[in-house]
Amino acid sequence: MCRWLAYLGAPRYLETLVTEPANSLVRQSLSAQRGTVPTNGDGFGLGWYGDRDVPGVYRETLPAWNDRNLRSLCHQIRSPLFFAHVRASTGTATTRANCHPFVVGRWLFMHNGKIGNYDRVRRRLELDIEDSRYGLREGTTDSELFFLLLFADGLGEGAGIGEALARTTRRVLDAMAAAGASEPLRLTAALTDGRRIAAVRYASDDQPPSLYWARSGDHTIIVSEPLEADGAEPWEEVPNGGLVLAEGDAVELRAFAA
Repeated sequence: MCRWLAYLGAPRYLETLVTEPANSLVRQSLSAQRGTVPTNGDGFGLGWYGDRDVPGVYRETLPAWNDRNLRSLCHQIRSPLFFAHVRASTGTATTRANCHPFVVGRWLFMHNGKIGNYDRVRRRLELDIEDSRYGLREGTTDSELFFLLLFADGLGEGAGIGEALARTTRRVLDAMAAAGASEPLRLTAALTDGRRIAAVRYASDDQPPSLYWARSGDHTIIVSEPLEADGAEPWEEVPNGGLVLAEGDAVELRAFAA
């Protein structure tokens, strides 16, 4: 599956997390230590917030370890909140439209996992996307589908960020049950509006993809796996059924129930 990281705090250059650490995200794209597969070479993406009202996004189908543009961008871009993702496809095509993070307005979303038996449930779940947002669907992944369903479940329109995640997770589980899906839902995902980050670790078979978080000094980092082994960050593992909420200098770990 995939590897990703999310950062919130004092502005810093993306390279300090994406390319420089001993177990940087670029390193994980070639040799992940805690993923189900070691190689995540089916594209990558960056999403960051600056002075504009909407985030910047860069996505590419090349492996992260083989793109000089990625290193140049990470050397130049400095941001107080950014996402980065390296992809290992679970079956859909390697195209820019299928690379994470996905963006709608100020919202960014990225995911590691899968909707079990996606081929059986895709059509019925796509019918639940609001007409006003269906045209935003650019790719074919279950991840982008899950993101767009969040808006049907009240994201940004009254529902709290954790509540929307729980509603959509339940919607997907119900669709899987109705279709007789035998494969699990695995959801390790991050969502942000440019001010706060929500990250969830959940699996219906109790085998969720890995997720860790650290709060240190002036920043919070949430990662698929620790970026180094020298103890520079106080990494804590997010439990299955855990929701991390980060805003400002506060971090809260809550139980997540669909």
